[in-house]
Amino acid sequence: MIIEISPSGGSPSEQIRDQVAGLITTGALARGDRLPSVRQLAADLQVAPGTVAKAYRALEAGGLIVSRAGAGSRVSDQASPVSPAIARAARRLAASSRGDGLDLEDAIRVLRAVW
Repeated sequence: MIIEISPSGGSPSEQIRDQVAGLITTGALARGDRLPSVRQLAADLQVAPGTVAKAYRALEAGGLIVSRAGAGSRVSDQASPVSPAIARAARRLAASSRGDGLDLEDAIRVLRAVW
């Protein structure tokens, strides 16, 4: 699992939450896949364990992961990825948006207008 923290990308817990949610949504993390422990991911990302725990709690509240004491955290059986075609289209939109100098909010605004 590859997660990167950017100084300009919002709070670290939000970035972790959003990136893990993205991996689940695109199917890179499948139902039942085990996530790194809070301590391991915190060490990997050089953030406080509480930061990762906050992100995991938000993912659990959203139904994307389930956490059990002593058993770790796994992708929920109720989590459902989007189709591969949607994931490819989203990647194309992201690449085109970045190529045209749009930031994420501008790209979302365009998508909402088209929707």
